[in-house]
Amino acid sequence: MSTVTHPHIVSDPGVCGGSPRLADTRITVRTVVIATLFHGVTPEELLQQYPHLTLAAIYDALSYYYDHREAIDREIAEHEALDPGFLTKTAR
Repeated sequence: MSTVTHPHIVSDPGVCGGSPRLADTRITVRTVVIATLFHGVTPEELLQQYPHLTLAAIYDALSYYYDHREAIDREIAEHEALDPGFLTKTAR
């Protein structure tokens, strides 16, 4: 199996706690996943909320999620445990 690259995703321990995020932003993959998969916001609607992003970056975040689902789901669960209601506050 070949390794999939995600050119729009970066991780730096000094930014967003090292959480994978969209390059040149503080928008985490977790944020994109919660907005789209938990709250039903389409990538196009998300682009309206964050016009400095590109659709390619948003879709890359979703692709990254599916390639690293266990880790991102763990991040989502950790944030929900720290702040009950986190999922309902995150999008829109």
